[in-house]
Amino acid sequence: MLSVEVAGTEPATPQDNKWGGIAVLRENGYNENERYSMNWREFLKAEIQSAYATTDSLLAMMDDASLEWKPSTGSNWMTMGQLLKHLTEACGTAFRGFITGDWGLPEGKDFADLPPEEQLPPAEKLPTITSVAEARRLLREDEQATLEMLARCGEEELANKRAPAPWDPTEMVLGHRLLQMVDHLKQHKGQLFYYLKLQGKPVNTGDLWGL
Repeated sequence: MLSVEVAGTEPATPQDNKWGGIAVLRENGYNENERYSMNWREFLKAEIQSAYATTDSLLAMMDDASLEWKPSTGSNWMTMGQLLKHLTEACGTAFRGFITGDWGLPEGKDFADLPPEEQLPPAEKLPTITSVAEARRLLREDEQATLEMLARCGEEELANKRAPAPWDPTEMVLGHRLLQMVDHLKQHKGQLFYYLKLQGKPVNTGDLWGL
């Protein structure tokens, strides 16, 4: 477990009271002089399951006729089909890379060897999906692969192992880095929500948050 020390005995400020903040926590039994522990694996598992379930619910609102759709203004937009394909690859490959070191590159190849257009290709170069049913199947497979990778990690590793990314050498523990990948899925889930909204689909805030 990751122990988190919460220190300080300052009284609640007006800003705290405005938003609830520490005052509300104290009313519900929170003691800032105690130590609290976080279980990285259970936390990440819950975030993964919630993000994938909400994404799948949004996919269920789609039909194959909209796979070629993309916003009519601006540039470098993915089509709906490309976005769905990207969603189905949001976490699994990255979890495997961070946890095992296998990023799926040919032997002897490194990310640094790839030209910029391959590291971050323009939308027009991205692969697409052939049907919503295929996207939902691949999304389930990616969730399963992500959870299987997570199950291989212990709490000590998640809390303390340094996990620089091929695209970002910033010092960060493995648990935090994996959480970023779940956030990556959530970011594109939000993009899907607004794609649906722009197409006139009856989506609302509850659909975005899985409520």
